[in-house]
Amino acid sequence: MPVTETRLEPRLIRLALVLSIGSAATLLDTTIVSVAIDRLTREFGSPLATIQWVTTAYLLALTAMLPLTGWAVARFGTRWVWRFCLTGFLLGSVLCAVAWSAGALIVFRVIQGLGGGMLLPLLRIVLAEQAGQDKLGRVMSFVIVPTQLAPVVGPVLGGLIIGAFDWRWAFLVNVPVIVAALALSRGLVTGGPAETRQPLDLRGLALLSPGLAILVYGLTSYGEIGRLSTVATTGLIAGIVLLLGYGVHALRTVTPLLDLRLFRDRSFSACAALVFIFGGSLFGAMFLLPLYYQQIRAATPLEAGLLLAPQGIGAMIGTVFVGRILDRTGATRTIMLAGLALAVAGTVPFAIAGSGTPVAVLAVALVVRGAGLTASLLPSITATYATLPKSQYAAATTGTRILQQIGGSLGTAVLAVILQRGSFPAAFWTAVAITAAAALAALALPNRSTV
Repeated sequence: MPVTETRLEPRLIRLALVLSIGSAATLLDTTIVSVAIDRLTREFGSPLATIQWVTTAYLLALTAMLPLTGWAVARFGTRWVWRFCLTGFLLGSVLCAVAWSAGALIVFRVIQGLGGGMLLPLLRIVLAEQAGQDKLGRVMSFVIVPTQLAPVVGPVLGGLIIGAFDWRWAFLVNVPVIVAALALSRGLVTGGPAETRQPLDLRGLALLSPGLAILVYGLTSYGEIGRLSTVATTGLIAGIVLLLGYGVHALRTVTPLLDLRLFRDRSFSACAALVFIFGGSLFGAMFLLPLYYQQIRAATPLEAGLLLAPQGIGAMIGTVFVGRILDRTGATRTIMLAGLALAVAGTVPFAIAGSGTPVAVLAVALVVRGAGLTASLLPSITATYATLPKSQYAAATTGTRILQQIGGSLGTAVLAVILQRGSFPAAFWTAVAITAAAALAALALPNRSTV
């Protein structure tokens, strides 16, 4: 039986908007800088292999910070952590803009990544704690916006910046965004530290953060080279060993950095599996789509970004309706399966497209895909918290965000290798298969009671 919809308070909407602005900067930065790689190679006179570390170092720093999120929120409170992370990201952006060599830029990108690594999990933690179950769907729609729009807006904005201004503006563009997020968040982000302060699990940190970073690096190397080189193999083995070591440690520790006992909860475990699989499909396909337009349709990075805009439109349409339907009906599993079906339907046209397929047909497919991604992601986020107490929201968010990161890196690597050894149709069919596989995990999700 549907429930009466509870109105979102203006303060909660303002909070969600401000948090989205700050968190979006980290994702936009990734896509903007990827467009600037060629320009940076020429500016510094460095080989491409060196300049690629500008993006790799940032990604690894972001990943390494994820495990600290839950502990930092409990120890210092969301207000302090939010402002600290924004300030660190701002400092890193300014330093990148004044970098005098490729080496300096890479070091400053690490600082930028360390500052921004906790911003996306913080967005979810704060909104989950503030919203309550009856508003979670609509409020978490704001989480979808940066995730879906950054891959579309970033290349367009990056192309405009690199084409019209100095490369340093690829980093300086973050400054007004972060300053605005800092100013607007005063009085809105108010969470203090927990009453019981958990000590930092140093041994767990020494195992988990490096393990994640090394594993992601191994997957990235595998995708770039197209085979299991010595570097990729070493990274994968070392990362897995460290993560297994953390697993043993966490189950023997009273207050681990990330409590793996959360996975005893059936609903949370289903969400975790879903996020992992869907992360591979989402980020893997977003790796393929710009390349498809650039290599098959001879589009520039700027044109490719514009051609991907329909997916952002579909995602925005989804955010308007899906969150509201989810809050009214609680039909988590049903909405998720419908979203996965739409995501598959929106990806298949790229798998069967020929050189003469009209761009308009692909644009319609992207609108459908964007709406499907929103309808898939949103229930997976809200279901994460369905059966957990608020005291475990931070740990649950950290855990699922880590799995999404690993799944995304794995999916991107696999699709990159398939593309190098095969073709775009083969890679897109694989993306379709990964998306369809997520339905198996979705079947384990409960439909929330709305009585």
